Amino acid sequence: MYRRLTLHQLAIFTVLARHQNMTRAAAELHMTTPALSIQIKQMSEAIGVPLHEQVGKQLYLTDAGLRVEQAARDVLARLEGLSTELAELQGLERGTLKLSIITTAKYFVPRLLGEFCQRHSGIEVALEVINRDQCLTRLTQNMDDLYIMGRVPASLDVKAVPFMQNPLVVIAPTGHPLEGIKRLSAKRLSDEQFIMREQGSGTRLAAERFFEERKMELKTRMTLGSNEAVKQAVAGGLGIAIVSQHTLSLDAASGAYTVLDVKGFPLLRQWYAVYLKRKRLSAVTEAFLQHLIDEGESQTNRETNAV
Repeated sequence: MYRRLTLHQLAIFTVLARHQNMTRAAAELHMTTPALSIQIKQMSEAIGVPLHEQVGKQLYLTDAGLRVEQAARDVLARLEGLSTELAELQGLERGTLKLSIITTAKYFVPRLLGEFCQRHSGIEVALEVINRDQCLTRLTQNMDDLYIMGRVPASLDVKAVPFMQNPLVVIAPTGHPLEGIKRLSAKRLSDEQFIMREQGSGTRLAAERFFEERKMELKTRMTLGSNEAVKQAVAGGLGIAIVSQHTLSLDAASGAYTVLDVKGFPLLRQWYAVYLKRKRLSAVTEAFLQHLIDEGESQTNRETNAV
């Protein structure tokens, strides 16, 4: 009877198991909730036991559902491995590359990815731009080939390859009283209202650590969940902020804000390409990882020569 289960059903069941919510799973799968429900019901009928149960608004997998989920992951992982092996036999002209990156990395990773794909036009790419918590969830479940982030998770057994500097700078609205002053001390910022990223953000943690080391407490006026929202708030005169310099690359010429010259800044952090240690990287992934390292070195050399 298990031969009646299809690969499509196994794949959608892993999504349901991850969300534990029929509506959210259907949205990710671009299905209607009733259509997903029918597929899961057919799977339960084929196996002969329920795969999930509903308690209030919460969905839980039964023991049988947990076993089906594990088997589904094993089958899908083996098929993905086979695809990788076949692609390696054909070199880098064919294959897939799956990436998850935190939102701040969207300002430079697509450019690096574009350069790579121009050299290897036959490669199919899937790119997820998500927050740090979502990125860690996908990393834990080994859903992608590489994860680009600015802070390595200490709780996971991962390999983290640094490939590019991530300088953090202080920005203020154009015309701010501190604009143009050279070598501002951190203390000069103590009375300023800060626009901050959400708790858990690598940028926020680095900023808080910088001021804690100087025994200063930031005055947080507003907490926002995206770099674009932070920049808009600064441009609107609501306060100053600490952001990755990479987030300024596309709109620095707008004149809406200015980078302040503060002692100790830019704070130099690193971008990392992260993957589980137990993971075997495909030839395509290895090539893209080397591309990241080479581009990071080139950028560092350009910045050094410009000084």
